[in-house]
Amino acid sequence: MSGYVQKLGQTALTISERYVMIGLNEKLTLYGFNNLTKTLSFNIYDICYAKSEREKKDYIKYIDEQYNSDRLTKILCDVTDMIGAHVLNISKQDYDPQGASVTLLVSEDYLPNELIDESCNMRHVPIPGKQDIAGHLDKSHLTVHTYPEFHPDNEITTFRVDIDVSTCGRISPLNVLDYLIGSFDSDIITIDYRVRGFTREMSGKKLFMDHKIASIQDYIAKETLDRYDAVDMNVYQANIFHTRMMIKEIFLQNYLFNTDTYELAPKRRLEINDLLRREMIEIFSGQNIF
Repeated sequence: MSGYVQKLGQTALTISERYVMIGLNEKLTLYGFNNLTKTLSFNIYDICYAKSEREKKDYIKYIDEQYNSDRLTKILCDVTDMIGAHVLNISKQDYDPQGASVTLLVSEDYLPNELIDESCNMRHVPIPGKQDIAGHLDKSHLTVHTYPEFHPDNEITTFRVDIDVSTCGRISPLNVLDYLIGSFDSDIITIDYRVRGFTREMSGKKLFMDHKIASIQDYIAKETLDRYDAVDMNVYQANIFHTRMMIKEIFLQNYLFNTDTYELAPKRRLEINDLLRREMIEIFSGQNIF
């Protein structure tokens, strides 16, 4: 398998080099507008140890308070600013017993208020810190969903966040990766990036990619990558990129909910550390192992 992936990567680099030769690193004159769709799917997992049923429920409550729909909305609005887009519409919801969802429609360009659909809530709900309200133009959107849960047979709890950033046109979601990783306690991270469709040069020639990319890791800061083990699984010919990351070092105190490390016997500390690492390895590998 590894040999096949390596061979596939070598082929892809040749394709990427061919893209560069036709000028993808330069500003191209396009026929019409850039309608390439760039989608980033970002999943993070936060693992925690809660030693009793009560603490498990308290942990879920804590997560719901820390990552409620208002805070998630703030994160998505920050992402929108960072990719150079504008917000049209916000839809958000907190759920019972747990979890939250937020969806934003965004545009690449600014539209005056009078051109925005009157049924859109952004005609009535201002964004904190924003003086302008813009309209949805290019079918771009951002969504976030949270999934707190705990293991039925041991003391491990897991909090998952799914974020999707889909843009159409020049704007790209890749430059927000460090911000998203830092916005959550990210133990396991899975990232998918795909460019779909095509746009055209003035000659009519199809263009299936408008920027150079060999790996999602190229868009993550070195100091961030140094904290994780990371692996790529890419299908370059289809413009599909996948990266998985797992935290290297476990500092036990950071994973204990309402418990101090010194309250635990050394043997128990090792057992808890093993439980945490097993959970991370299974999520990272995407299969039940232990």
